[in-house]
Amino acid sequence: MECRVLSIQSHVVRGYVGNKSASFPLQVLGFEVDSINSVQFSNHTGYSHWKGQVLTADELHVLYEGIKLNNVHQYDYVLTGYTRDTSFLEMVVDIVQELKRANPNLVYVCDPVLGDHGSMYVPQNLYPVYKNKVVPVADIITPNQFEAELLTGKNISTEKDAVQVMDLLHAMGPDTVVITSSDLPSRLGDRFLVSLGSQRHVRPDGSRTTQRVRIEVPKVDAVFVGTGDLFAAMLLAWTHHYPNDLKTACEKTFSVMHHVIQRTISYAHELAGPGRRPSPPQLELRMVQSKADIEDPAIVTEATVIS
Repeated sequence: MECRVLSIQSHVVRGYVGNKSASFPLQVLGFEVDSINSVQFSNHTGYSHWKGQVLTADELHVLYEGIKLNNVHQYDYVLTGYTRDTSFLEMVVDIVQELKRANPNLVYVCDPVLGDHGSMYVPQNLYPVYKNKVVPVADIITPNQFEAELLTGKNISTEKDAVQVMDLLHAMGPDTVVITSSDLPSRLGDRFLVSLGSQRHVRPDGSRTTQRVRIEVPKVDAVFVGTGDLFAAMLLAWTHHYPNDLKTACEKTFSVMHHVIQRTISYAHELAGPGRRPSPPQLELRMVQSKADIEDPAIVTEATVIS
């Protein structure tokens, strides 16, 4: 059965971020991907220079209308990431709602990009749009700790706090929540960070059950761009293949991330030379070279089921 994804994300000519990070891995795993590029830049903004264009909400609507006029707007998934514009985000919500009316089983995967480490890096006026409009129509969300705290108004200092925050996020709409990174102490020491996931299921008798998992992820001393976009795409893929098994879906997703990042950091250090920090071009994700790991990742990150 063909599975089609509408991915509304940024595009770069050089490198891997947004749709460039999501499309190839999803296609490798058998998904048809229709891409709308929210921006078209020469490269990501971590470089010294970048040029390009930004798609407006009206232009997004025009592209969507073109798809609709040809009656080829049947989707199984919608995937979105970073945006800086409230009207664009609201147009995305309108599109998702219309697509869900046509296909009630459509799954919307959203990375609610707001900020990290205690500060926002998008305009403040995006926050209420995410909280009140986007998250309620999302099915799978991938916030970091700061974003999860911001969306719920509750701080995370213990695993119990994190579970409560994920439950609050469930109550807002999404059945699957993965907090991609947190400041919680890892049981494996300070070279690991903790991620947590929670998935609600409705049993055949109508009752609800929730599976929660904890993942210890090795830290890497480098700044990567596009990893969040790759993560959301892989979580989409692996929850599709394991719809009632968040533990396995997370193990697959985090293992793909590990393999891609390790390949990237090794290559970057090789290019930079001994004792020198790799540059942004050298740290572009080694996506094509990781094709086999994306298709069938060796499991290197195990998830623990928590109560």
